[in-house]
Amino acid sequence: MTVSHTIEGRERYAINLRYARSFRDNPDALERVLVPTPGGAQIPISQLADIEFVTGPPMLRNEDGQLVSFVFVDVNELGIVDYVNLAQQIVNEKANIPQGVRISWAGQFKYFERAKAKLMVLAPLTLLIIFLLLYINHGSIAEALIILLAIPFSLTGAMWILHFLEYNLSIAVWVGMIALAGLAAEMGVLMMLYLGLSCEQRKAENRLKTAADLSEAIVAGASQRIRPMLMTSLASFIGLLPILWSTGAGADVMKRIAAPMVGGIASALIMVLIVFPAVYSYWKGGRLR
Repeated sequence: MTVSHTIEGRERYAINLRYARSFRDNPDALERVLVPTPGGAQIPISQLADIEFVTGPPMLRNEDGQLVSFVFVDVNELGIVDYVNLAQQIVNEKANIPQGVRISWAGQFKYFERAKAKLMVLAPLTLLIIFLLLYINHGSIAEALIILLAIPFSLTGAMWILHFLEYNLSIAVWVGMIALAGLAAEMGVLMMLYLGLSCEQRKAENRLKTAADLSEAIVAGASQRIRPMLMTSLASFIGLLPILWSTGAGADVMKRIAAPMVGGIASALIMVLIVFPAVYSYWKGGRLR
């Protein structure tokens, strides 16, 4: 019971009066406390009230006009989405939720779902913008699609390194993959440029008539440009490697952004140097025939 207040400068503190700890920690002793009646008699408090220990909430909270209680969970081994999906299944099967009570999943899962909805729009939009820029630059839908082949090959390396590092899919990982799409497209543009220049040069010299001439032009264009391709890819690759060994504040997020880019650059480089000329030869050979 608040019996008075004390004034300490500009601060105000309530003076509370309560039973001693020997009574508060012992219900049996508290039941024997005598309470005076208006008639002057002294009777134990157990005749006036039932005394028992009850576990209650530390505070009362409300959300959307309803009382709310939070259950906090720290997830280590599973990803947030995997854990919530498993927990939702178990709750739906075993929990008996009374009428007027609802369950919602908040925290990082809610933020992930919100960001996922945005990425479902941003990721296709990014690919569309890359395709439009390639089409405007080359003036050919086929060439733009061939260059875009570097993106799925780069995602292969990204998924492998994520599996090796045991990283779950997260917003940071998706950001790294979107950045990887731009790098892979850049590498494809460089190889397409060199192959096109080699073929155009031989065509101008009237040396591009047969499939053998085309193969020779592609080999010349690809082999003579290995150094600039390696410089372009390795500069990004080596620059991102130190992030994977970084520590400190924000390192966890930066690692998950850099990891798919490191693995994706490695697989995209193999694709651009080996697979890309073969695909270009098949497409160019069909036009030559």
